[in-house]
Amino acid sequence: MPTSMLRRTSPARVVYSVAGLYATLFVAATVAKHLEYGTTRLDLGNMTQAVWNTAHGRFLEYTAQDGRQMSRLGVHSDPFLALLAPLSWLGSTPLALLVFQALAVTTGVLPVYWLARKHLRTEQSAAMLAIVYLLYPATQFNALPPEGFHSSSIGIPLILFAIWFLDEDRLIPFGVFALLAAATKEEMPLAVGCLGVWYAFARGRPRVGIPVFLGGVAAAAVNFLVVIPHFAPPGVHPFRERYAAVGGTPTGIVRKLFTDPSAATSTVFTTHHFVYLVLLFAPLLGLWARQPLLAACALPELAVNLLTSKPSQTTIFFHYTAGIVPFALAASVFGAATVRRRQADVCTWLLAAVATTALLSPLWGLRNLDHLSASNPTHEARKAALAKIPPDAAVSATNYLGPQLAERRRLLDFPVTRGADWVIADVADPTYAPGKIATNLARLTSSGRWRTVYRVATVHVLRRLR
Repeated sequence: MPTSMLRRTSPARVVYSVAGLYATLFVAATVAKHLEYGTTRLDLGNMTQAVWNTAHGRFLEYTAQDGRQMSRLGVHSDPFLALLAPLSWLGSTPLALLVFQALAVTTGVLPVYWLARKHLRTEQSAAMLAIVYLLYPATQFNALPPEGFHSSSIGIPLILFAIWFLDEDRLIPFGVFALLAAATKEEMPLAVGCLGVWYAFARGRPRVGIPVFLGGVAAAAVNFLVVIPHFAPPGVHPFRERYAAVGGTPTGIVRKLFTDPSAATSTVFTTHHFVYLVLLFAPLLGLWARQPLLAACALPELAVNLLTSKPSQTTIFFHYTAGIVPFALAASVFGAATVRRRQADVCTWLLAAVATTALLSPLWGLRNLDHLSASNPTHEARKAALAKIPPDAAVSATNYLGPQLAERRRLLDFPVTRGADWVIADVADPTYAPGKIATNLARLTSSGRWRTVYRVATVHVLRRLR
């Protein structure tokens, strides 16, 4: 956004207009992505099923990858999903979740703008920082994540509103937004609790800040040590594999940090992680470092990400940055406010740096939407195949067809078929090993227990014989 335009137009009007355009663009993009079968069972299908089941009296129930019915809380402590159950009343639950996510992430621009307007010298500078929030690549990938939807992405605006209200000393609305943010993922209470440390020392309010911090620590500990183990299947820990190198479980990680610290350092200090940190923090020009206590609130999420062996957790292209984005950007606002000379120039440079990296955008993946045409045979085959699945049937589906069928109690991940009456599979699904889908379909049809009822293009529908 050129500085000259901000001078000629009301900065507030510019911010709200850009936010409205941004929301429209990302809502359109997320709807188009879903309609083109570009969303996946993980995570949109899982989230849809948990929300839909909650709306039908089965609290956060979903079908796990091994085919068992279980609570979502046995995988992630994100009870915030239950609050989204009314979205199922609007029609398509997956579409409602996607639109809600895009709109929610967009609203984070409001507290960023309000904070900047309060602490910076000019409204033009505040407007530039608000636009920085929208252009920041990690913000964009939370508005339109590759896996469709994740409740932690909603934590970004919730945390930013919590920071705004805390900065205003409005503790009741702060508490409401802090609790909502803490409910979006298991480590979020600790991140939110760290705001108490910032408030205690930066604002001189330890009687409020320290209890907030201790409450966050306690809530995160309950999530990891009580809630998830309680709802997880016996003997199963959902994080064991991805954290195996550093101890596997929360208690194992703590133990290994003392007995074998080299395991953690060799996991954390890699080239891949260095690139991740550069893409995440370098565009903000180090302004976040001028408000270290607020920036440090991102450490819980950074630790969770850097200690894992799962590569997607340490890229800016997934929802795993949700516990980092609000603190990095809010700290940058406060950091910019500490600049005594040429503050407007610093804000301009910040906007230019983030605008440059904004080329790393999820919108690039939606350049070609030709296959949405009614004349596209694969698109039409998927649509016709989905129409053959009864609404209440237990079905096993491949990854990219799963979200379209998630509004039901039982949705299995193909090739798991135990308990399923129907199978729908697209052999062109790129998330499977080559030949895996075709091999399993051949196994089912040759068993004599399944009959192919539809086969057009790459899409197959099978029904179990009684």
